Amino acid sequence: MNSLFIIISLGIVGASFMVISTPNPVYSVFWLVIAFVNAAVMFISLGLAYIGLISIIVYVGAIA
Repeated sequence: MNSLFIIISLGIVGASFMVISTPNPVYSVFWLVIAFVNAAVMFISLGLAYIGLISIIVYVGAIA
């Protein structure tokens, strides 16, 4: 279970780094969506399904 959180956290950090380092805005938004989905997966795996689903609806829905 601990390794799952580490993998998801590294995915969030990696996607966040790609958001600020990608010169193309379209690819930057793609990486931002990946970071938000990884954060929602982290919430869901912690047992906070409502917060995870609401964050997907609010943040990813606002971008798309």
